[in-house]
Amino acid sequence: MEILSAFLEHVRQQRRLSDNTVEAYGHDLTSFFGFLEGHLGEEVGIKIFRHLHASDIRAFLARRRRDGLSDASIARLLSAIKTFYHWLDHHHGIENPEIAFLQGPKRGARLPRPVSVAAARDMIETAEAFAEEPWVAARDVAVLTLLYGGGLRISEALNLNGDSVPAPERLRVDGKGQKVRIVPLIPAVRQAMDEYAALCPWRIGKDTPFFYGVRGKRLQPAIVQKNVAVLRGALGLPETATPHALRHAFATHLLAEGADLRAIQTLLGHASLSTTQVYTGVDSERLRAVVAKAHPRA
Repeated sequence: MEILSAFLEHVRQQRRLSDNTVEAYGHDLTSFFGFLEGHLGEEVGIKIFRHLHASDIRAFLARRRRDGLSDASIARLLSAIKTFYHWLDHHHGIENPEIAFLQGPKRGARLPRPVSVAAARDMIETAEAFAEEPWVAARDVAVLTLLYGGGLRISEALNLNGDSVPAPERLRVDGKGQKVRIVPLIPAVRQAMDEYAALCPWRIGKDTPFFYGVRGKRLQPAIVQKNVAVLRGALGLPETATPHALRHAFATHLLAEGADLRAIQTLLGHASLSTTQVYTGVDSERLRAVVAKAHPRA
């Protein structure tokens, strides 16, 4: 559908949303348009959206609820519809106040689930033992060390190119929404990256990937996720011990040691401080101890 293609191109090029977010918008809105065709008994065209009522949207969300969607998924559907209407208003003059005032299900705050300091150490140390080739072992250690020691998302780490050799003290990271940030690398991270680069059998240059798969292509997230799943089983860690949990651990452990929340926001590449503030709920006992120790009136 042309209107959907135009909207997705807008959020991809103008708003610079990630490929995963654009794909989710496309999936959600395709589902919505398909519902409207049956609900209204006519082919979906741009004029339909001017006259939709809140009851039509609620009927769609109710249908998806009966399909078994969770509160989080319902909220995501409504967010996609509202974003689409915002685009319609700005680019086609189609305004629909009823849609703007729709509210989704209230969701309780979901706290990040970081791994412990000991678990992070064990995951990194054990990764070396599970690889069949020394360079793959060094690669796996470097990836996990970078996630935990630098707070990178798995996509950010695997999108690094060979200009990161030798590992710099300050790493340039292309984050979500094409936002660039600078992340300082501690010596342990730089050492792990350099040891991998020295053993890697594939050429690492400015125009090549930094992390390679065994077939000489850029390392894919699924491989890292699979490796971490094996580590979970070997170490007896919970299902929440994922590659992203290492990024959560980076933030949580810094905060627990008294790091400034604004600094952590910058290191993680969060656009809003409110996103970073969720980490304050992870280790409340430790934070109370920090206040008791540091506050002049404690």
